[in-house]
Amino acid sequence: MSETSPRLRAELEGIPTYKPGRPAAADGPVAYKLSSNENPYPPLPGVMESALAAAGSFNRYPDMACTALMGELADRFGVPVSHIATGTGSVGVAQQLLQATSGPGDEVIYAWRSFEAYPIITQVSGATSVRVPLTEGDVHDLDAMADAITERTRLIFVCNPNNPTGTVVRRAELERFLDRVPRDVLVVLDEAYREFIRDPEVPDGIEIYRERPNVCVLRTFSKAYGLAGLRVGFAVAHEPVAAALRKTAVPFGVSQLAQDAAVASLRAEDELMGRVGALVAERTRVVEALRGQGWTVPETQANFVWLRLGDRTMDFAAARERAGVVVRPFAGEGMRATIGETEANDIFLQAAEAFRKEL
Repeated sequence: MSETSPRLRAELEGIPTYKPGRPAAADGPVAYKLSSNENPYPPLPGVMESALAAAGSFNRYPDMACTALMGELADRFGVPVSHIATGTGSVGVAQQLLQATSGPGDEVIYAWRSFEAYPIITQVSGATSVRVPLTEGDVHDLDAMADAITERTRLIFVCNPNNPTGTVVRRAELERFLDRVPRDVLVVLDEAYREFIRDPEVPDGIEIYRERPNVCVLRTFSKAYGLAGLRVGFAVAHEPVAAALRKTAVPFGVSQLAQDAAVASLRAEDELMGRVGALVAERTRVVEALRGQGWTVPETQANFVWLRLGDRTMDFAAARERAGVVVRPFAGEGMRATIGETEANDIFLQAAEAFRKEL
């Protein structure tokens, strides 16, 4: 038998594996998972019932066009249905964008550190990543990103708020940046944490898209809406981009259960905003407590906090785990902790204070 393996694409060599947040150990001291930016609340009222009803017919294919969800989103945001595309979470839609815009010889610009999936999906597409370091304050350096644009640039990600730092790009600086971007380069405003923003100077990306045909907005039901396990996200973009996204979508990729749960979630607006408000209040409490302990914490507008710890990162994460919470470390850089249940946040803060005293 020949030992020759099937020939695979050279672009796949060296692609890093996406690292999900570690779960809490079932048989150990870890009681809370603060590593994946999940919503600690159960499904919103009516969502479980909708999902269970849809589950009764999962012997059938889902509505490939996501008709009800597309209509609900169009009404909610005041955009044409033809300007919407859905996918398996916002990261699934992001991968569709790479398939539609970029290939070998093309460049994709994004800040770093930012969302871990960007380098992976860029390399899968065959394009080249252009990583632009964050500023000392862990914010997008939009001037440097604009300077990095070349004739090969096809797509630029702006993660707002940025994952994992929680920092934001405000309206004036974003507008100045967009004015420098050639009109044939697509700018993707990744707004997975939009609902948690309280800074009035941070623009709603959908307002920006209305006036700029080269802007696409990504949103997800995984965070504020609490549907992380169902994998449904969407993009709002002008017709050429939205149509390309529908072409590159995996057929029947969004299950009927996910579609119906997303519609029910959109209709539970009052309950949603109450839960988001509670998480934002917890976020404020956690940030103030950390700063009171002496930590430097960037202003966060997401549902997590970031500590830049350098070579102390893995020790800090291990100490949190021993205390009963698991966080998301980035070796040599820093740690991201989701805002979870009050009890989980308290354990995290107590462990952070103890670690600080040992320094």
